Amino acid sequence: MRKKTSVFLLFCSITIAAQEKPRDLEVKNSIFSVQAGFAGVWLNNEAKVVNNLVLRSEIGLSAGLWGGDYYDNIGFLMTPLLHLEPRYYYNINRRISKQKSINNNSGNFFSLKTTFHPNWFVISNYDNLKIISDFSVIPSYGFRRKISQHLNYEFSAGLGYRHLYLKDAGYTANKSELAPDLTLRLGYTF
Repeated sequence: MRKKTSVFLLFCSITIAAQEKPRDLEVKNSIFSVQAGFAGVWLNNEAKVVNNLVLRSEIGLSAGLWGGDYYDNIGFLMTPLLHLEPRYYYNINRRISKQKSINNNSGNFFSLKTTFHPNWFVISNYDNLKIISDFSVIPSYGFRRKISQHLNYEFSAGLGYRHLYLKDAGYTANKSELAPDLTLRLGYTF
């Protein structure tokens, strides 16, 4: 009897040890990160709504450069940006089944980027520079991958709609146009 009990306990312990710990099949509840790219610096939060859907909120400074024969020197500016973006990470389960990391929401996503550039202030090497406020809505496809525990990179591309508030700058009418979006950023997640 003692031998049968020992064999049974050994079998149970081997079975329990062979089972993997269940992995989180969903995005994180909330992650904060700071990101930098060719066109600015941003602070953002991704808050889980349900399963693989997050709401990304972001504030930052968008950068721009200009120059040419009509300017004394190359111009540089940074302006504020407000951003709200629902993101659907559609391949989380597939990444887990292939033993790939989903750390800090690493995965592919579809999103609807809504962005507002207000004319609150401008940081520039030119004095008294103002921008024309705009609002855009751009459906996008992208992906995020981890480099290390806290470092990641992100790419997204899309095409959507932009509304320029030209009347605020003295023009007779506002303008709407097609707006491309191409984003490449390096980030640090807290």
